Amino acid sequence: MEKQAVKIKSINHATHDVLQIVTEKPKELKFLPGQATEIFIDKTGWDKEGRPFTFTCLPNMEYLEFMIKTYPNHDGVTNELLKLKAGDTLIVNDIFGDIHYKGEGTFIAGGAGITPFISILRDLKAKGKIGNNKLLFANKTTSDIILEKEFKDMLGQHFLNILSEEDTGKYQHGYITADLIKKNADLNGYFYVCGPPKMMDAIEKELGNLNVKKNMIVKEAF
Repeated sequence: MEKQAVKIKSINHATHDVLQIVTEKPKELKFLPGQATEIFIDKTGWDKEGRPFTFTCLPNMEYLEFMIKTYPNHDGVTNELLKLKAGDTLIVNDIFGDIHYKGEGTFIAGGAGITPFISILRDLKAKGKIGNNKLLFANKTTSDIILEKEFKDMLGQHFLNILSEEDTGKYQHGYITADLIKKNADLNGYFYVCGPPKMMDAIEKELGNLNVKKNMIVKEAF
C-alpha cells in the first residue's frame, strides 16, 4: 500500500502514558488482527520518522485505532504524538506483522506488548470464539494496565495481571516464571508472546524449560 494521509478523529489517554488514537481509514486498507503499520506524523521534520504501531481495532471497522505508549522524556515520535489533536494528520504506510491467531492458547504480554493481542481478542470475542484462551499480562504497576475492564469482561478468570513493582494483594506480584505459566496455561496450546526484548527472551527461556515446542510459540519476527 502506498502512503496514505489519515485525519485524527480523536486522541485520548488510555492510561497515564498510553494514547488511544482513532483516525480515518483508507478504503483500500486491509489487515489481519495482530498486524501493524508504519506511522508518520504529517509535520515538517517528522514526516520521514516512521514508527511501527499495531492496529487495535477490528479489520471491518470504518476507522483505525492505535494504542501507543509515549515517552515524554524522550524527544522522539511518541513525545510529538502528545502534541497532536483531533483534525491533525498522520500518514500510514505498509501493513506487516507475523503475529496472528492460530488456535487456542495463552497470550503473554508485557506492557505495550499487549497491542497485537487487543485486535485478536476483540476479533475472537466478536465471533463468539474466545473459548479457553488465556491472557497473562505483565506490568510494573496498576496504573500501567491497558484495557483492564475490557479484558476482564472478555476473559473472566482467564485474565491474570502480574505486577513487578507494586504488591497490592489484588494482583499477582513478581514476574512471569515457568511455575506461573505451568499453573495458568495449557502447555499443549499455542503461546502468543509480545513485550520488551528482555522479557521476550526470559519468557522464551521459561517456555523452553517447560518443553514447549518452538512451533507453538507465536511472536513477531525481527
